Amino acid sequence: MSNIYNTQELIQILATERQACLKGERLKLDVTVSGNPFIDQFVRTDGLQRFTAYQDFKTSIHEYQRENQVSGIIWKDMTVKGKNLHYPEIDTELIALESDLEILKPAKDTILEFWYFVTEEMDLYLSFSNGKQHQKIVKVDVERIVQRTEWATLLKWENPNFLEIILQLGWGQPQEAAYKRGRPLAGSEFIHAVNPGCYPIG
Repeated sequence: MSNIYNTQELIQILATERQACLKGERLKLDVTVSGNPFIDQFVRTDGLQRFTAYQDFKTSIHEYQRENQVSGIIWKDMTVKGKNLHYPEIDTELIALESDLEILKPAKDTILEFWYFVTEEMDLYLSFSNGKQHQKIVKVDVERIVQRTEWATLLKWENPNFLEIILQLGWGQPQEAAYKRGRPLAGSEFIHAVNPGCYPIG
């Protein structure tokens, strides 16, 4: 019986392959910029060849995940204002299996409870235009977004003078949700909590 790679091993394999592609050790040579041989001779394609080689490799890892039912979940810890949270999240380079989504969905309530507690008295902003703009919102706006989403995850930016806690509320495949490329089947909204008078940076 062959050995099946686990989640952490797949993450490491992808990291190693990504580095090899960035160094130019892996290229997809048949990639062209325009498809026009005359134009392509004047345009450097090595960056595109590196990117495409990595994307192809990542796609094969995702297929491996599906075939062997290897979870994309990693467990993270976050501490804010002395309160701790241990929660599941899909690694950014892997996909979520259906069984992973069934773990993420009930974790949403725990993540929200933590987020509401640590962001009390903070200003809330909804990001739009791919995170380039932010609109101030209130808790009732967040609750409306919560109703139409399936899972949640968190990100924190912190230094001695600044704290920002980003709540990502999403539906569908997390890998497709962040960049709006999976809509309408997958998507997400980002809510930024910052100290009063501050503005989001994330």
